[in-house]
Amino acid sequence: MKYEKWSFGYWLFKQYIRFADWIIHDKIILTGEENIPKNKPLLFAPNHQNALSDPLAILLHTRFQPVWLARADIFKPGIITLILRFLKIMPVYRMRDGKDQLAKNEKTFADSIKVLENNFALALFPEAAHSAKRQMLSHKKAVPRIVFQAEEKADGNLDIHIVPTGIYYSSYWKFNRSVLVNFGEPLLVNDFLEAYNENPSAATLKLRDALEKAIEPLTLNIKSKENYESFELIRSIFGNAFAKKSGLQKGFVNRFKTDQQLMKKLDELEISDKDKTNKVCQATTSFETKVRKHGLRSWLVENPENNFWKLGWNKLILLITLPFFAFGFLFNAIPFFIIDTIIRKKIKDFAFWSSFSLVLGFVIFPIVYLLELWAVSAWLPLWWHKLLFFASLPFIGKLAFRWYILLLKTIGRGRLFLLKSFKKEQWEKLKNQQIQLFNELNEIV
Repeated sequence: MKYEKWSFGYWLFKQYIRFADWIIHDKIILTGEENIPKNKPLLFAPNHQNALSDPLAILLHTRFQPVWLARADIFKPGIITLILRFLKIMPVYRMRDGKDQLAKNEKTFADSIKVLENNFALALFPEAAHSAKRQMLSHKKAVPRIVFQAEEKADGNLDIHIVPTGIYYSSYWKFNRSVLVNFGEPLLVNDFLEAYNENPSAATLKLRDALEKAIEPLTLNIKSKENYESFELIRSIFGNAFAKKSGLQKGFVNRFKTDQQLMKKLDELEISDKDKTNKVCQATTSFETKVRKHGLRSWLVENPENNFWKLGWNKLILLITLPFFAFGFLFNAIPFFIIDTIIRKKIKDFAFWSSFSLVLGFVIFPIVYLLELWAVSAWLPLWWHKLLFFASLPFIGKLAFRWYILLLKTIGRGRLFLLKSFKKEQWEKLKNQQIQLFNELNEIV
């Protein structure tokens, strides 16, 4: 297969996946697109935290048909390998695959060089593994090896541009999440060629480290290992208040920036004062436990003002839009719960939940939609009635999901109203605990 050739079949399939991806997400935001050069051999180098969602975040939202390098153990004999090749994915063999398998990388590297020579885009995760956490893993040497070999073969005339890329999700797993893709200023391989000619090993490490340094500002990297979960909890509870304090306008991009600042402060605190770090982590966990005990969420405790009126307004919206929810739920519940059940029962590694959910969704939803169209076709006599019904199903399904989220928020507001009205002492203790925690965090950051 000639990976460096444009594929109409790939393009056509990409349009369907792009639409499905748009349905899945609430927001898809790209920054730094001006950093992607035209008519140059490119290598996209993104951080890797969310398995299949990461390559989709790049290939669906750029003009390219990038050729990806992935670990060889996913290339199972038969249909899976054929699909992966169709998707322009090439295998990379690691030591764990067997020392005798490493020689096969020469063909992968040779094909990669062809891609770059033809001004196509190559894509490779420098970490060579996904973390399923908001943490960067140490970079490997595959990216420098490939670009240096390509330039060496072409006598340094390719002018390869490495585009450092950061991917940030509001959630790794939840439906209707948001994703931010940050493209950084490219690293020019030509800038490292002189060092490579003098000392290939040293230049490989130099480029690897430069790329890692370029990617880090583009993503959220919580460096703490010991307190990672606590820092994530602090981010979810205190992140909004910290963002307001920063003075930046509301928005997903600005929230990403303030999350970076907050996590940097906490990482610095862990280094300078472990006792204080442990204290604030314990206080955060204690507060979250009590909030959950009352069936609430921390954002309700943080902003309890006008809750009575918002509760009434939410109920009115839910009542008016109930027919739309019923329609959306009726025709989307079966595929949604089939996928959810399969994922939770069969996939043990949480890191792959998102990937399997995406793949199953791309397949199962259209099949069920066609069966549902067949089931109701007798009540839809005209062809455009059938077309309109079929086309409306994903949109009304997303609307039904939003209705369900509003219902959960309304239930939470109802619990808050009851707590404030009939258990005032418990409410005051909970609110005071939140104020004390935020004061401690404000003092730190």
